Amino acid sequence: MQEAFLHYCWKFKKFDFLNAETSAGENIQLLSVGQHNESESGPDFFNAKLKIDEQVWAGNVEIHLKSSDWYAHHHEKDTNYDNVILHVVWKHDVEIYRKNNTEIPCLELKNYVPPKFISNYKNLLQSNYRWINCENEFHEFPDFLLQHWLERLFIERLEEKSERILKLLAESNTNWEAVLFQLLAKNFGLNKNGNAFLEMAGSIPFSAVQKTEDVFQLEAIFFGQANMLEEEKEDAYYNQLRKEYKYLKRKFHLKKHSHIQVEYFRLRPSNFPTIRLSQLAMFYGNAQHLFSKIIQENSLDKIYQLLEVETSAYWKSHYSFGKESKEKSKKVSKNFINLVIINTLVPLKFCYQKYIGKNNSEELVELMRELPAEKNSVIKKFNSLRKKTATNALESQALLQLKPNYCDKNRCLHCKLGLSLLQKTRD
Repeated sequence: MQEAFLHYCWKFKKFDFLNAETSAGENIQLLSVGQHNESESGPDFFNAKLKIDEQVWAGNVEIHLKSSDWYAHHHEKDTNYDNVILHVVWKHDVEIYRKNNTEIPCLELKNYVPPKFISNYKNLLQSNYRWINCENEFHEFPDFLLQHWLERLFIERLEEKSERILKLLAESNTNWEAVLFQLLAKNFGLNKNGNAFLEMAGSIPFSAVQKTEDVFQLEAIFFGQANMLEEEKEDAYYNQLRKEYKYLKRKFHLKKHSHIQVEYFRLRPSNFPTIRLSQLAMFYGNAQHLFSKIIQENSLDKIYQLLEVETSAYWKSHYSFGKESKEKSKKVSKNFINLVIINTLVPLKFCYQKYIGKNNSEELVELMRELPAEKNSVIKKFNSLRKKTATNALESQALLQLKPNYCDKNRCLHCKLGLSLLQKTRD
């Protein structure tokens, strides 16, 4: 049993409230359940209104699995709970008193929730051998309900990413161009080197990037700050970069983070950190005022053109320093650009518009619907439960929000799909 279930029963009156009585046998007339407090502190429902026998009460409602949890959580010492007018519990095991020694009325819900409803709840939440609790019913959800919930989840995901972006913004003294640079660096590093690239970018004053339009010098800075120019090598280009980096390090007063370590293991050569950093250097060596261009552009085709970039000449015939390979143009792929749009551009656009007090979520929703769905094990599994669950990037991003934040945590009672299933099985 979870407290969330009791919250749900109280909030939506999923119990026999017409015949409810306190543990002392007093009649309870429920006039208003109050406002659900979904934060971590304070009573669970504010401004409830109810009538106990002939006395009308207005105040807060606290919900626990057991009455004794009141004392276990030390609410008797917290002034936030002084105005609790009803203690709603599953099992009443001890009387609860206010500071003035008056008893707080208690409603023991287990006497009023229909047994079949409890059974349906347990069947939903106690599915230990399922990938997600509702996997057997997932294909039955109405399209409208699923699409509406996925759109909500997508916005929720953007809200979470906005918090991280705003943190970077504060650290950069409100420099949106610098934040874009760090986010792009992380994206160019992908999962394997994303954090290392992010830290590398954060170690470089963005003014140094702005003042350096030469791609070779940008490569020197990026490789140097990523600790990729530390060893002695018999390679002319490598040694030129190393020499240039020593000069630029002094010029821009760069501070290295010795713990930054890039990875090559299990990476395709096209995703080697050498290739990705060269592409990032080419990107910033050939474009100015990138933030304003990205914020203003809504055409997917033009965004593709803006982000299309390849490596410098040396890397056309190399994947690693000193190891020549067949010459080949190494442009970023369309799939890679899609990831940049999904993970950097769209969250940044959302955050910026929110920062300046505008709402562009509809534009971003439409843009995401134009992009293909991501391919990974989570999306593949959802598509096996329901054909074409994820047909575009909005849906795949929403599912990536759903699985770890709701399904894996058994938060079915916070999920529109889980709530609809619980209601349906009750009927």
